[in-house]
Amino acid sequence: MSIRFTAKARRGVVALTVAAGLAVGVAGCGGGGGDDKKPETSASASKDGGSGPSTQEGQSDTPLAELKGPNGLLLQVTSAGRDSGGFVTVSGNLKNDSDKVLTIPAQLSGNETEIIRNGRSFGGATLVDSKGKKRYYVLRDTDGRPLTTTGISTVKAGETIPVFMQFPAPPAGTSEVSLQLPMFAPADLTISG
Repeated sequence: MSIRFTAKARRGVVALTVAAGLAVGVAGCGGGGGDDKKPETSASASKDGGSGPSTQEGQSDTPLAELKGPNGLLLQVTSAGRDSGGFVTVSGNLKNDSDKVLTIPAQLSGNETEIIRNGRSFGGATLVDSKGKKRYYVLRDTDGRPLTTTGISTVKAGETIPVFMQFPAPPAGTSEVSLQLPMFAPADLTISG
């Protein structure tokens, strides 16, 4: 065997390995973000087997607030509830009101290195208590991942995706806050519970 033949064979194996790696990467990055769902709690999970999405516990059909974003993105907040664990969960629907596929702005993840390292999220969201003069940032788990919906990169025209964000709870006497999201207009919320 000549050195030239060995070098060609080695290049072919490297090219095949790179192609296989890219194929696996493209398949894993898949796209629309429709597969990311908020984990269900076993105590309140619905077992009716219906095909349509049901209204989540504590949520109403009428949004509490709407935040208008760039290019036809709209965040409809359906609930903002104080939990016994000392945090506030804001839930809603991210909707594409345009007639084209929209890419989710990277700014929604915020600018903190630890959150950005964990991929696309709503990590840039904040709750602002103007009376108490405090800003509450999205909570993180012990690995630094934000406690929000993650992995949404695009939203198809007319598509609606359920989202959530968790924040530290303001003091018990505080119920009026403003939800702020990068590139979206802020909206006032009333925290229940």
